[in-house]
Amino acid sequence: MPPRSEEPRRDATGSRRGAARGGTGRGGEPRTGDVGGISDARAYTPRGRTIRESSEERGGQRRTPRAGRSGDPFRPALQVLDGGRAAANRTGRREPAAGRGGVIRTVPPRAAPDDDDEFAEPAPPRRRPGRTPPRRTEAPRRTDRPAGRRPVRKPRRPPTLAEPRRRLRLGTMLVLAIFATIGIRLVFLQAVDAPAYAGGGVNSRLTRVDLPAPRGSIEDRNGAPLARSVEARYVFADPTMVKDPTATAKQLSPLLGIPVSELAGKMKPQGKLQFRYLARGVDITRAKQIEALDLAGIGTHRDERREVPGGDLAANLVGFTSQDMDGLEGLEARYDDVLRGQDGRRVYEAGLGDLNAPIPGGYSQTTQAKPGSSLVLTIDRDLQYQAQQILSRQMAPTRGAVGAAVVLDAKTGEVLAQASNPTYNAAAPEQSTRPTDREDAATSFVVDPGSVHKAITYGAALQEGVITPDTSLPIANTITRGDTTFRDTHPADGRRMSVAGMLAYSSNVGTIEIAEKLGRDRLIDYQKRFGLGQRTHEGMPGEAAGRLLPADQWSGSSYGSVPIGHSVDATPLQMAAAYATIANDGTYVQPHLIKEVVGADGKRTPATAPVTRSVLSPQNAAALRTLLEAVTTVDDATGLAAAVPGYRVAGKTGTGLRYLDGKQQPGEVGSFIGMAPADNPRYVVAVFVWNPDGGGGAVVAPAFRELMGFTLRHYRVPPSSGKPPKFEVFPR
Repeated sequence: MPPRSEEPRRDATGSRRGAARGGTGRGGEPRTGDVGGISDARAYTPRGRTIRESSEERGGQRRTPRAGRSGDPFRPALQVLDGGRAAANRTGRREPAAGRGGVIRTVPPRAAPDDDDEFAEPAPPRRRPGRTPPRRTEAPRRTDRPAGRRPVRKPRRPPTLAEPRRRLRLGTMLVLAIFATIGIRLVFLQAVDAPAYAGGGVNSRLTRVDLPAPRGSIEDRNGAPLARSVEARYVFADPTMVKDPTATAKQLSPLLGIPVSELAGKMKPQGKLQFRYLARGVDITRAKQIEALDLAGIGTHRDERREVPGGDLAANLVGFTSQDMDGLEGLEARYDDVLRGQDGRRVYEAGLGDLNAPIPGGYSQTTQAKPGSSLVLTIDRDLQYQAQQILSRQMAPTRGAVGAAVVLDAKTGEVLAQASNPTYNAAAPEQSTRPTDREDAATSFVVDPGSVHKAITYGAALQEGVITPDTSLPIANTITRGDTTFRDTHPADGRRMSVAGMLAYSSNVGTIEIAEKLGRDRLIDYQKRFGLGQRTHEGMPGEAAGRLLPADQWSGSSYGSVPIGHSVDATPLQMAAAYATIANDGTYVQPHLIKEVVGADGKRTPATAPVTRSVLSPQNAAALRTLLEAVTTVDDATGLAAAVPGYRVAGKTGTGLRYLDGKQQPGEVGSFIGMAPADNPRYVVAVFVWNPDGGGGAVVAPAFRELMGFTLRHYRVPPSSGKPPKFEVFPR
């Protein structure tokens, strides 16, 4: 193969090399010029280096593959990212020119072929190691071609590549934006919305347990408990934990005495509710039996139960509470806000499922319960017991009767005993079959007082000067007012009768004649002064006010009926307070049941002072007391059965009617109200009995005698020293 002519190579400056170095040699080979005494012949070694380069390597330091290159190992990659431009062009480095003492590379750097460049030089064939390439005959340089027509090698355009810096900036901005968004959201979650999210999480784990406040007790005047709270247990259910409500209810029903259906209904899931009462006031023994069953979702906790030591003792006064310790009747209901106290609550964070227990270090807050205050009554427990026993014993022969007994301290207005019959067991009120058995007869039993009202008429007449203790009047057997004729049970047959005799024989005719002298308006005024027609506000709920006949509603018969205690509605307590006014030297003192209130801290607060007012002068009150002694001392008087041995007694019998819902009831109301000792009264006792079969008067006098006698002995009142005066019924 003939040698291929080779175009003269260009150096880095674009000039042709070889032509200026002596033309061609033999056989068309180019001559080698001497530059600086160094032969420029190109003899290639197997590695493609010149002989000089090889000799320099042998004689000098051996060049490493990276010798003479930049120490930056990433330069080739950066050259590619820079669009394919040589590093020399960026840094300003150039190939060393011939004759500068440097190494002249005989093989120019090859550029990547460009399909668009038609003048692109083909790449030289790959040389094999150890083989001397054939000599090439360099064609003579043509000088006759015009310089302008020389083919110009187009610069090779690098391939269009994406801008990495732009991508890096966009990627960085995107990452920063994502992190900024996450950071802002975290700030809102941790700082702004943290309370809401934290609260929402905690609420789902909170367990709330009520801490019942101990209810205050009700005590008698000496501190003996009439009703109190004792330790017990309440049984509760967590509906979210109960697996089988029906099966669980069947196990609890015999122990709690509650129907299965009711218990199962309380244990059914109801949203997120985790606490329901199943029973309150359960005995500790039964609570332990329930705990032994180990039922899922069922537990017990400390509670209280209302205990009434006396059973029916003062039951009509004290009343009772529900299982939830709410006052339902009596003083328990009237003073419920005082006795109740304020319940506490424990709120704590607990786990779920098998971890249903307080979380150590979790949220926990306890509001301690505030115990209720206690009521100290004016009632004397021993006297109350005797009053109930005496009334029950005296009323035993009667059927369907209603009775009331009241014992008052004449000086202070304190109610020492207030008994009702029938009564009930306040410890088990559900056993009472009739609601009326739970009523307090002394404040709710409204009757026509009858002849016990005559003491008010005579007291008003004495105070107004209409009569004196020595007054006597001729008394007929009957008297007619309006369309009604009034008769006496002890006819006087027109004889002159003393005021004492009129009271001893309970003369209707004599009382009506004295009332006519007093006048209608003054009689009504004194009725109000003695406390009739208005509540006493003793402290019992549901107290009746009674009723007085207004003056504009009086008829002709009213002038006869009102003075003797008819057409008047009053309660036993109102009438007892009126007689206490006579016993207290004419000063009315409001009867009251509450002595003081004892707070949970032991502080004692006396009850509000009772209302007082003057009704009679002490002289007239004393005169009236003396006149009333005739009722228990004069022969054949109406109140002989009420006399108390050893004591002077002043009082009055009465026979009236009972009206219920405006209708007169069958039978009659017998009553006796008296005071002792009559010369210096200490106590007033009133007994009222309504017997639908009649004969109430036969019960009240013996009951009064027995109750007054016990009261005087109980308080160690010495017997009367003097004897009662002698009364003349029909003076000459």
